[in-house]
This record gives sequence, C-alpha cells and structure tokens, in this order.
Amino acid sequence: MDSNLTQRRHSREEKIPDIQKTLDMVEFLLERREGKGKASEDDDEDDLDDLEEDAPGKPLKTTFELNDTLFAEAELEDTDTVYIWLGANVMLSYKLPAAIELLRSKLAVAQTSLDNTIEDLEFLREQLTIMEVNTARVYNWDVKRRRERRENDEAQRRAAGGSED
Repeated sequence: MDSNLTQRRHSREEKIPDIQKTLDMVEFLLERREGKGKASEDDDEDDLDDLEEDAPGKPLKTTFELNDTLFAEAELEDTDTVYIWLGANVMLSYKLPAAIELLRSKLAVAQTSLDNTIEDLEFLREQLTIMEVNTARVYNWDVKRRRERRENDEAQRRAAGGSED
C-alpha cells in the first residue's frame, strides 16, 4: 500500500509541472492574441510603423518539448485554437478560453489529488509506526511473562527440592 501511494505521489508530482507549463503557454497565447486585438482597436492612426508591426506573417518562434531529451522548433501562427493531449491516444481541439478553463480544473484536481495522497502517506506511516511500537510492547510483555514464569518454576523446584532434603 505504501509503494502504491508513493508511486501515485511521484506520478502526480510529474504531471503537475506539465499541466502548469501547458497552462502557462495557453495563457501566453491568449494574452498575445488579445494584445494584438487590443493594439489594432486602440490605434486609429495610419502610420507606416503601425502597418509594419501589425503585418501578418509574424509568427511566434518557439522550441517545444517532444520528449524528455528531444525538442523541436516551431513557428506558431496567431490562432484561437489549441490541441491538448488528454492521454490514452486522445487529443482534442479547444478554443483558448475553454482550454485555459480545462487546464485550470485539471491542475486543481491534480493538486488536490497530490495533497490527498501525501496526507494518506503520512497517515499510513503513522499507523505503521504505531503498529511497530505496539508489536514491540507485546514482544517485551511476552519476554517479561516468560521470565517471570521461568523464575516461578525455578522457585517452586527449589522449594520442592529444599523440603525433600
């Protein structure tokens, strides 16, 4: 049971940073998208500089993790959709706000699960300690009882042997 809970704890400790990284990236994409939208709404001037900054075709260049030791470079176009790997060979498309909501809920559930697992581990270890102490007490009581019985038997033999002389 201890090893099962420890495995679950390590699994949650690995998943939480992954979920957090994904959430941070989706939030960044949403902020970037909203930032572009706000900039175009706020600017009514027709400057050449604004045209160059707002020019489409300025994708976000990034490096993302494919595996623990394998990374790839990508250029991300401005989008309102992300694809999230849910596990079990399932990947779904979400709009940015829905993805953020999903990831926040998954992060909260994973953190709650980790907290519960840690609490269960502490309880289990406390119970193991109590059991070991009680086992030691029963063993010591048995040793004391045997010693007293042996002393009583020896005293009875001496008393029985002393009266025959």
